[in-house]
Amino acid sequence: MIKIYVSPSCSSCKKVKKWFTEQNIPFEEKNIFSPNLKEEELKEILTKSENGTSDIISKRSKVIKDNNIDVDDMTITEMISFIRKNPSVLKRPIMVDDHRIQVGYNKEEMTTFIPKTRRFQEIYCDTCEDDKKA
Repeated sequence: MIKIYVSPSCSSCKKVKKWFTEQNIPFEEKNIFSPNLKEEELKEILTKSENGTSDIISKRSKVIKDNNIDVDDMTITEMISFIRKNPSVLKRPIMVDDHRIQVGYNKEEMTTFIPKTRRFQEIYCDTCEDDKKA
């Protein structure tokens, strides 16, 4: 199941949820400001991000700037604790499934979340649409 980490007022988050809905791809919405955001979920996000914290943490966020925080010096445990206390430092939306993570709204990159069989059908099956109509 795809998890989409969002904040309620985020316009990119709304676009992502709309795109997944239009593509008939089920997802689970997770509010980053919810007290129910679990340590395991943050660990999953951190371990799947290819470029470490720079993929998911906004170093321009007010909390980081005002407190002169260097997230690169934090351990995983410290990072998770910091994010749970300051969820606004997360870039959003963040989409995660069993194999990949994507941050931000990018239609082209989001197509990787379309199931592989459906992608192959759309590429190689010229008559699939005709078959559906018949």
